[in-house]
Amino acid sequence: MVLADVSLGDLIWTSIWVFFLIMFIWLFIAIVSDLFRDHEESGVAKAIWVVCLILFPLIGSLVYLIVRGQGMAARSAAQAAQTQADIDSYIRTTAASSGSGPVDDLARLAQLRANGTISDEEFESMKSRIVSGGRAA
Repeated sequence: MVLADVSLGDLIWTSIWVFFLIMFIWLFIAIVSDLFRDHEESGVAKAIWVVCLILFPLIGSLVYLIVRGQGMAARSAAQAAQTQADIDSYIRTTAASSGSGPVDDLARLAQLRANGTISDEEFESMKSRIVSGGRAA
């Protein structure tokens, strides 16, 4: 039986190796994404870093972290701040332009009644739903 040939120690060592492999792949992706996020670095320097990372993955990663670690943290923080600012801006513009409050609903209903699209009875029915907390369709 195949399971009988694998000991608990083998499973633990395999788990540790898989963990470090995944961690190294994650680190490689983080370094390459930071490298291409940096707009101050020239294309030739980026190419040299990529070649070093591919040919000498462990040493290249360690050298990159030692040489450019501070800038990596600063670029990551700047990217997070920019993303948060973009999200906040989007939320503000969407909330300001949505006009989905009860007052806006009543104004739209009054406009529909004034245009003759809905009757007075429909207006009163929808108005009572809005005032009572329901939404007009």
